[in-house]
Amino acid sequence: MVAEAKPESGPRTTDEARAEIERARAQIHSSVMALRQEVHRVVEWRGWVRQRPGLCLGAAFAIGFYLGSRDWS
Repeated sequence: MVAEAKPESGPRTTDEARAEIERARAQIHSSVMALRQEVHRVVEWRGWVRQRPGLCLGAAFAIGFYLGSRDWS
């Protein structure tokens, strides 16, 4: 996504530049927080167990069966 350049009527003042930087910083902070929440939601295993108990129980059984049937010697 490329931002279009706005025609400028003259050089920006220091206050305008600082305000733009602050807006960008706030937008980045908002994006990072949203990404953090999404990653937490996807990775949190308790939610997966709560939503899909049968699938998780079957997966645990299959993993346990596989590990129990291996020849460890």
